[in-house]
Amino acid sequence: MAPTPGKGMPVEGGMNVQGQFSEIGNVAAGLHGGLVWIMGVISVFVLILLFYVVIRYNRRANPTPSRTTHNTLIEVVWTVVPVLILVGIALPSLNLLAKQYESPPADAVTIKATGYQWYWGYTYPDNGGFEVVSNMLDEKGAAASGEPYLLAVDNRMVVPVNTPLRLQTTAADVIHSFAVPSLWFKLDAVPGRLNEKLLIIKEPGVYYGQCSELCGVRHGFMPITVEALPREQWEAWVLEQGGTVGEPVAPIEPSGEATAEAAA
Repeated sequence: MAPTPGKGMPVEGGMNVQGQFSEIGNVAAGLHGGLVWIMGVISVFVLILLFYVVIRYNRRANPTPSRTTHNTLIEVVWTVVPVLILVGIALPSLNLLAKQYESPPADAVTIKATGYQWYWGYTYPDNGGFEVVSNMLDEKGAAASGEPYLLAVDNRMVVPVNTPLRLQTTAADVIHSFAVPSLWFKLDAVPGRLNEKLLIIKEPGVYYGQCSELCGVRHGFMPITVEALPREQWEAWVLEQGGTVGEPVAPIEPSGEATAEAAA
């Protein structure tokens, strides 16, 4: 599958997070945007107060300073309002945190990403246990494939779209980190440990990421490319790799609910 320019990849001059194509990503990006506005409004409000105090209460405008020691109403307001703001931020933050640690369902497709110095290996234990080794393409190879240099790889991690994925991470040598910004996914790969998290990709496409844990001299040269395909195409790809396809997993609608056929 050819990548779509601007989708699943950084864009030149971008000032916001990448567009999101996972369920958790939509929730997190919405919270992020809301927090930016809240911080902006508070910053402007404090700046206005600062200018007001400087102009209204400087020595020339106010030669006789007030000897007021406290004001009950103001003290209540500047205590209660920040508390309400923090509670308003905490509730959706806790909801997002809980969503990021939801356990994958029993019928999720398992993919194990192993970090090596300095490339990735993707194993499909539910589909025969075959492994795909993924190395970065050089500049000429990336240009030939029409992909961004430093993000393109020779073999992608191929997954089914709208299907629960049990994405596991580990490492063979030092700590790596599997991160794909447009899927709002980041999970450390630690030697001797197996971490896992639920991922559901909403749309077919090619999504780029990179190792996000300093892991050695070629840390910046072990990109991640995830290719999400419709279920039938993904199963055909699995068979081409010499893997096996078992009982199909009911696909999930973009809204996150199972299809009517699956429910029946």
